Amino acid sequence: MVVKQKKIILIGKTGSGKTTLIQKLEARELVYRKTQAIEFYLHFIDTPGEYLENRKFYSALIVTSADADLVGLVEDCTSEEGWLPPAFASTFAKETIGIVTKTDLARGPEQIQAARERLIQAGAARIFELSAVLGEGVDPLARYLGL
Repeated sequence: MVVKQKKIILIGKTGSGKTTLIQKLEARELVYRKTQAIEFYLHFIDTPGEYLENRKFYSALIVTSADADLVGLVEDCTSEEGWLPPAFASTFAKETIGIVTKTDLARGPEQIQAARERLIQAGAARIFELSAVLGEGVDPLARYLGL
C-alpha cells in the first residue's frame, strides 16, 4: 500500500515546538530559531506563533492553509494557558489533527491530558503526543503524514 505524503500547516502559539518538530521530521539538526514569517517546506508550512496569538492574522492562516492537505494544531503541554479557540478547526475546510508537544517536560500526565482537552475543544480529530527533542512519539505522526 502506498501512503500519500501529506503537506501540513502547523499552527500553535510562540514556542510551542512547531519548528523543532519540522526539524525532527525532516532529520535536520535541532536548532532553536524563532519563525518570523510563514515558511514553506516540502511537506510543511511553518507559521509564526503570533499568527495564532493575534486574531488579526487569522486570515493569513486561513489563506495559507489552502496550500496544505491538513492542519496541525500544536499545543505545548507545559503551557498553562491555551490559545486555541473552541471549534477553531471549523475555520479550515481541512482535516485537522492535534499535536501535543514537549511531553518529556510535563510535570505529570495531567498536563498532557489538559493539552489533549484543549485540542479536542479546538476540534482536532486525531491527537498525537510527542517529544521532538527526544524523538518519543514522532514515528506515529511521521507514518500518518506518509513521511
